[in-house]
Amino acid sequence: MKPLKQIFDFYLNSSIHVALSCYALVRITFHVFHIQYDEPMALFVFFGTIVGYNFVKYDALVRVKKNPIRSQLKIIAVLSFVSVILVGYYFFQLKQITQIVSIGIFAITALYTLPFFPNKKNARNWAGVKIYIVALCWVGVTLVLPLINAEILFTTDFFIKCIQRFILVFVLILVFEIIDLANDDPHLQTVPQTIGVKKTKLLGLLLLIPFWFLEFCISTCNYRDLYINFLMVGMLISFILFANSKRSKYYTSFWVESVPVLWWLMIVFL
Repeated sequence: MKPLKQIFDFYLNSSIHVALSCYALVRITFHVFHIQYDEPMALFVFFGTIVGYNFVKYDALVRVKKNPIRSQLKIIAVLSFVSVILVGYYFFQLKQITQIVSIGIFAITALYTLPFFPNKKNARNWAGVKIYIVALCWVGVTLVLPLINAEILFTTDFFIKCIQRFILVFVLILVFEIIDLANDDPHLQTVPQTIGVKKTKLLGLLLLIPFWFLEFCISTCNYRDLYINFLMVGMLISFILFANSKRSKYYTSFWVESVPVLWWLMIVFL
């Protein structure tokens, strides 16, 4: 069992799982807006997520703390390097406007990680800002980029889906913040640190109301998508209600991050 656990931990620690979640959201965007499968776009997001998340997670560990590099971290570094090459390969297959917007999103990711301003912390440590930056980046990568690359006009449906996608990611991050409450720096002023766990859970539950009802406003609304979104809401309610700081790391790093993948699979198979 130990080798299997090591493989599973590597799968999570190397950001492959979160990259799969981003990939799933891109595929959902293709489905919603009837975009033919765009392999360069989908794989650009997949490998770009691996690069971005590993950069965010391990930059401080290697560059600032100068900790000894363990074997698993070396393998993750190799995976990230290969992913950088593949990101470059798919980047040049995207439309020029998509390339420009993706560079802007990368700049936000770099700002999130690196302290660009003298005597200032990076954006990741700005009080109360982290959750909004991450949610906006996910919306940009999984929704805005695919539509720009497909040359689809920004209609009312697009803006409704942006709000929906933002709410989804925001709620998922709330669960992460509840689980990480005991370990987060108090100066971060995460939502649970600011308003408490009970009110954070209530906020998450309340946000799921517009998340589902916005689906009725989509011009292509149908019973199948409403049913799938209803199942999604039920799943998210469960994750919110059962979240607490004593949960295993796998509760968020695997199960919560699996929500977009499960959503995509429901669309494919239901």
